[in-house]
Amino acid sequence: MAQSISQRAVFVFFIALFCIAILLAGKLVAPFFAIIILGVVSTSIFNPLFKFLSKRLTPKIASILTCILIFFVVFIPVVFFVGVISKEAFNLYVMARDAVFSNQLKNLLASTQALERFNELLGRAGIEKVVTWDELISPISELGKIVGFSLFEQARFFTSNVFNIVLYFCLMLIVVYYMLIDGDKFVKYMYDLSPLSDEHDEKLFEKFKGMAGAVLIGNGLGGLIQGVAGGALFLFLGWNSPFLWGVIMGFLAFLPILGIGIILIPAAAILMLKSKFVAGIFVLLFYVALSWGIEYVFKPKVVGNRVKMHPLIVFFAIIGGLKAYGILGIIYGPLIATLFLTLADIYFSSFQFMVEPEKVYKEK
Repeated sequence: MAQSISQRAVFVFFIALFCIAILLAGKLVAPFFAIIILGVVSTSIFNPLFKFLSKRLTPKIASILTCILIFFVVFIPVVFFVGVISKEAFNLYVMARDAVFSNQLKNLLASTQALERFNELLGRAGIEKVVTWDELISPISELGKIVGFSLFEQARFFTSNVFNIVLYFCLMLIVVYYMLIDGDKFVKYMYDLSPLSDEHDEKLFEKFKGMAGAVLIGNGLGGLIQGVAGGALFLFLGWNSPFLWGVIMGFLAFLPILGIGIILIPAAAILMLKSKFVAGIFVLLFYVALSWGIEYVFKPKVVGNRVKMHPLIVFFAIIGGLKAYGILGIIYGPLIATLFLTLADIYFSSFQFMVEPEKVYKEK
């Protein structure tokens, strides 16, 4: 009996020390959490290339070459694009601030006499409220100022913190380098550390790996294609800031329900209000063809059946992730949703009988 109590005391003491160690270790890596996550996700994406190079080279050389490729494919284009985005975002902010865009839109809409007819209908319904174009367009102008200024501030922050960003990117490449070489060892260590069964650990790992591919390979490449195509369309139409709008559409493409339609549908409507019906219909057909091609042709071929998640869950995961974590929420949101859904699946298959045995029995 005394020995049992002594063993329990030792176990409790060990668990307390272990929890303290976990908290301290978490505090150490907390400043680099985003770097580690991005490094792990990048490793998952570029792992096929590493395996291909490893067949002909040593693992260290193959990992170095993969990291060099990541640097030129990701970092160099971002540095180049930031300067252009900064200029166009500031121009958008100035146009919204000086009411250039809102005045153009107000004059365009006023020529349709739509608001006058709407006010007549309100009068017939006994509503004395008179709606003006200024009331309707003011929120759009404010949104333009917010978006333009926010993008300009982000770009200015990037250019003013080049040293820190280069440092963080190099740290991410270090994570990628070692994860490519010793990734299997890290995974095995996490399997051994986890109290879950290997089957459950593997399920979690495969789900995260699949979601990383779905988010960054499927949505990332899909967003890149839609952003480039949308920017090229705006350039073809002769509209201002085509590069900025292309970048915005590239990010909006991550949203599974509306996507780039948030930009292209109003663009088509504006063209039609200008009596450019052919151009407006062309933009609508362009939007439908591009979205359909990416969603039903490109993504199934690239992503396959890696992750099956309801579009509504993906939508709110991305929106909630952006609100909670900023731009990295595009990655964090779907990963957190994947964690919850995978753990829920494990609960249903392995632990629900402990809580609701009769329910499991009825379902079986």
